[in-house]
Order: sequence, then structure tokens, then C-alpha cells
Amino acid sequence: MGCFPCGSNSSGNAKNKQTKKPDDEIASTSVEKLTSAPDVKKEASKDGGSDRIAAHTFTFRELAAAAKNFRADCLLGEGGFGRVYKGRLESTGQVVAIKQLDRNGLQGNREFLVEVLMLSLLHHSNLVNLIGYCADGDQRLLVYEYMPLGSLEDHLHDLPPDKRQLDWHTRMKIAAGAAKGLEYLHDKANPPVIYRDLKCSNILLGEGFHPKLSDFGLAKLGPVGDKTHVSTRVMGTYGYCAPEYAMTGQLTLKSDVYSFGVVLLEMITGRKAIDNSRAGGEQNLVAWARPLFKDRRKFAQMADPLLQGQYPIRGLYQALAVAAMCVQEQPNMRPLIADVVTALTYLATQKYEPEAQSNQGYRTSSRCSTPRR
Repeated sequence: MGCFPCGSNSSGNAKNKQTKKPDDEIASTSVEKLTSAPDVKKEASKDGGSDRIAAHTFTFRELAAAAKNFRADCLLGEGGFGRVYKGRLESTGQVVAIKQLDRNGLQGNREFLVEVLMLSLLHHSNLVNLIGYCADGDQRLLVYEYMPLGSLEDHLHDLPPDKRQLDWHTRMKIAAGAAKGLEYLHDKANPPVIYRDLKCSNILLGEGFHPKLSDFGLAKLGPVGDKTHVSTRVMGTYGYCAPEYAMTGQLTLKSDVYSFGVVLLEMITGRKAIDNSRAGGEQNLVAWARPLFKDRRKFAQMADPLLQGQYPIRGLYQALAVAAMCVQEQPNMRPLIADVVTALTYLATQKYEPEAQSNQGYRTSSRCSTPRR
């Protein structure tokens, strides 16, 4: 869950720049607040959840055995929370991912608690499944279903020469699935949940590139009643934070929509949200893209070169239009995530057909042009 204040000026790799351990305010979603919210339980039950904390409790000994005493050859990766290991539970034989809290790291007990509560009460096919946790003494571990294809970031950035790039159809399929996970948090959970840390590395991929949102340590319950936002210390990942949240600390559902727009732009362009290896004007993806959104003739220049032109022209225009709307500076100009799901679900059905492409050319309907303000 590597994260740091969104408003910082990062001079290194953005995903590796982190802040000190958050204070108590970060996890305003407390045990009492979450477990006493009957609507959250009700919605969790509707989607295969339970009206109680359903995650299994493991002993440290069980998880150490599953991960072969946390040997280096079982290591899957490392983030702000700690290291993640592949393991096999001796009791069931199930292959799992075990995330071990770094006691000297940046994420604390409160983020651990939020993650356990959120993923125990909220269940959806596009949210990673929490199998259980361990809280033995000062040990804090989380046990998830194992996602064999890693993260979206693994398939999008810094690919080794022998790794196959994602085709257009798969990218749109992943985008649609991630949007559905966000829609569940925003529209089905009651009170709504603001994810707050949407980025490529937090979208995990299962068989068939089925996407699931992961890492809920920064999630917060959204505004209810006549409230328009929740105020919080600014946390997240530089390059993905909505500008109004980074400036004021006022968090809304539209903050997540902005972050999703950045992720969608990464999938379309193949560029990173923040890439300090590029020229000055191209380091920030959204800043680079905004002028190009205004000129439809430049849309083709925005497509990931690794796609080698193998995408539906109209689909590219429409996907860019969705991304452009999501990263609008004014939050009230951004679409609802439900509308994003509708658009991307349609785009995920459109496959690249060279014959049709040659006939279609670069003509597009008015719906494919740059979105109107």
C-alpha cells in the first residue's frame, strides 16, 4: 500500500516516495463505525457477504508454514505495507498471497484494521477476496486469494522483451472490470466507500485477466445525508490524486473518478502517471494529455506504440473521451462511475478488425470527439 501525500513534488520514482506513518485520523473508519453500519452489512450479504466479520483468523505459525518460513523464493513483491509472499495453506491446500506488515514500515495497525473490516464486509467479483488475517502479538498479516497474473502495472510498464503486451480488447476489459469494482463501492455499499488509492499496482489480475481492486488500507466511508465530502489528511499516490483533494483535503466519490481517469489514460497510452525519465512537459501524464484532448487529429498519437495500431479507431476516440471527462479539474464535471461502467462495458465488446478498420478510417461521430465542458 505504498502511498504518500499527493501534493508533494516528487523527484524520484513516484510509487516509491512515501511519507511517515499516518496519524490516527487516517483510519477514521473505526471498528465501531463499520461494524455498526447495518447498511454495509446488508449490501455485503446481497453480494455473497455476511452480516459479521467473516475473515478467518490464522496463527502466525500457520502462515509461516504456508510461506515456507517466508523464504526469498516465495516473495511476490513489496510495498508500503510490507512484503507479499506466495503460500499454500496446509489445512485446505489453497494457494494464497500472504502480506506481512513491516513493523518498521509506513503502514500501521489502523490501516491493517481498515483493510480487514472493509474486505470482510464488502464482497464483489471485482474486489480481491480476503481469506483471513493474523494478529498474533505484534505480528500483522493479511491472507488473500492468489492472483496469478500479478498487477496491471506488471503488464503495462517496463515490460521485459519476452513479455507480451496487452492487446486493446484486454485493456478495455480490465478497465471495465475495475470500474465495476469502483461502482460497487460508490453505489452499492451504503454508506458509500471512497477507495482513495486507485492505481495500476492496486489492480490485480486473475485468470483471463479478470481485474480486482486490492489494498483498502486507505479506504474511507463517504459522505452521507446532506454532506458533500469528508475532510481528511491528504494521502494517496502522487500523480493519481484529484487536484481539489490534494489542495483542500476534501474527499468525494469524484476523487476516485479522477484517479480512475489517470489509470485509464495509462492503459490507453502505455505511459506512467508520473515518469521522471521523460522530458519536462511529459512527466505528468494528465498535464501532457490535456492539450492533446483538444485536437482530435492528435488522438492517434496518444495510443500506446506497443499496440502497433491494432485498435478500433472509434474505440480509441471514445476511450480517450471517457478518460478526458474523468480527469476534468472541476469534480462536478466528472461523470458518475456508473456512466463510466456503461461506456467501458460497451468498449470492451469492440474488437479490433483490420478489415473494418480500413473502411472506417478516421471518421468518428460527434460522440467520439473531445467531451464538451
